[in-house]
Amino acid sequence: MTNWTISEILMSLQTMCIISKTSTIFDCNIIHLNRIHNRAGNITPVENNIHIPFDIQRVYYLYDIPGGESRAAHGHRQLEQFIVAASGSFDLTIDDGISKKTVLLNRPYMGLHIKRGIWRDISNFSSGAICLVLASLPYDEKDYIRNYDEFKMYKLSS
Repeated sequence: MTNWTISEILMSLQTMCIISKTSTIFDCNIIHLNRIHNRAGNITPVENNIHIPFDIQRVYYLYDIPGGESRAAHGHRQLEQFIVAASGSFDLTIDDGISKKTVLLNRPYMGLHIKRGIWRDISNFSSGAICLVLASLPYDEKDYIRNYDEFKMYKLSS
């Protein structure tokens, strides 16, 4: 077991805060997953730190969302996500407080890796869409930033 000094712990925490606050939309990227095809259909494997750049700690999915509706307008202090349209399609808008970008997700073998410290909003769900989310941390309400003005203040405080 490693013995950490108080200064090492504080430096590590400061580094994590700086990283999360300074992430931009340009740090988020589309990842194309392997698609294994045969006559019986397709399969797409996803493994920790191989196909996506973090250890998966939580998996959840959104479904039965009425067509055209939106979800998820929030940011995270530490959590990273990999979001896939497992079925159907939707728009995923990411925002770092300065720049915004909207990505159409409509293939079950492509997803968007969203870094910590990024606001996200999912909209324009097609009928029957399923949004699969792989998350780097267990659920923690304290990690969420649900107010956009608070998010912008958080980003500016770095």
